[in-house]
Amino acid sequence: MHETMVAEGIWSAISAETEKQKARPVIAKITCGMLNAVNDEVLNFAFEAIAKGTNCENVRLEIEHKPLQGRCRNCGISFDIELSRPECASCQSEDFELLPDPPITLEEIELETE
Repeated sequence: MHETMVAEGIWSAISAETEKQKARPVIAKITCGMLNAVNDEVLNFAFEAIAKGTNCENVRLEIEHKPLQGRCRNCGISFDIELSRPECASCQSEDFELLPDPPITLEEIELETE
């Protein structure tokens, strides 16, 4: 269950930032690639458990899953891979390479000043 480690990292980053800003976190916006296999429900559960009793206790996580990306070996275009139709969006070639999956990233923290 790597979601617990992810939740700990998110909590740590939010706590450090809110300590500097002297504000209360409200929403944390997170992005991750499809291959990171992050389960939103498990991540939220783990985060709630870690954040209980801290300044992050009521933070809402907004998680955006970035689509898989490919680069066509035929025409060279980069495109979002549709799992139901894995082919180039431009030339419909099925000869493409899978691009690296985006990491799990804390993009933004919405704060409420006290």
